[in-house]
Amino acid sequence: MPADPELRHVTDPSVVMLHTVRASHAHDAAAEHAAIESRLGIEIPMARTPAESAELIADAEIVFAGGLTTELLEAATRLEWIQAFSSGVDFYPLERIREEGIVLTNAAGISADPIAEQILGYMLTFSRRLHRGHRQQADRRWERYEGRELNGSTLGIVGVGAIGSRLAELADALGMEVLGVTPRPEVVPDAVSTAVAPDRLHDVLAEVDYLALCCPLTPETRGLIGGPEIETMGRDAVLINVARGGVVDYDRLEPALANREIAGAALDVFPEEPYDPDGVLWGLSNVVVTPHMAGSTDRKPERIADLIARNYEAHLAGEAMPTRVDDRR
Repeated sequence: MPADPELRHVTDPSVVMLHTVRASHAHDAAAEHAAIESRLGIEIPMARTPAESAELIADAEIVFAGGLTTELLEAATRLEWIQAFSSGVDFYPLERIREEGIVLTNAAGISADPIAEQILGYMLTFSRRLHRGHRQQADRRWERYEGRELNGSTLGIVGVGAIGSRLAELADALGMEVLGVTPRPEVVPDAVSTAVAPDRLHDVLAEVDYLALCCPLTPETRGLIGGPEIETMGRDAVLINVARGGVVDYDRLEPALANREIAGAALDVFPEEPYDPDGVLWGLSNVVVTPHMAGSTDRKPERIADLIARNYEAHLAGEAMPTRVDDRR
């Protein structure tokens, strides 16, 4: 899409958008690019290929990226700030970014509404047994079954950030009891009735009907849900993972679901994506699989543009950017 003729060309600081935005968000990259240019009031060159990204990043001070390889980072000579288009940044070369003293910001919060709504949809699917209804419809089979209510059930949320907080509000509105697991239990929305630190995770697992994983993938959360955690959950509990595949031990989860050690799971993320076409989870009637799309929304261009504008203004003013990734990651 051509740049707006009203936009001013900016060379210092130089701002570029890497081809990885197109690769990871091909369906809306052009709309996002146009929205960001309009919001910032500047022209932003957008790479179409890895070679163009390497050329543009060489003199760039600011890059907007859907991902960043070590090779691309090594091509940069003036880089000060990387703006990721995702909330999770575990796939970025974090150690190298730290060593170079480059500021990294993520897109935390822009997908809170769609992801929270998708989790709500998962819970409704299991409580109303909609997944059974879908299978019966495909078989043209009329067979009555009973459903349950979300009202009065207990939801545990691991990671009470923007997504977890929005989910808590939706669940509370439906009459669910909401328990939170977060490093800062003193800072949670009113919709969370009880919040505990991560060292009390098992206390929450023993109480939940639904467990939603909304945390980032860090050394502390990798493998967070394994055998002992699954065994602590009740047989009627449902696991929901919209975080990262590495947060869950899928080798332990698969037999637990097949043997009905827990009631079911809704999984949007996997250790390796796309998920193996021969994977056992596809065939389990108590599993809902979605292709890492919980954060999708038609409102993303305007939201990412607003978020980047806040970070951009803070950068120019020499202030801390709102979505700066904590150096301790």
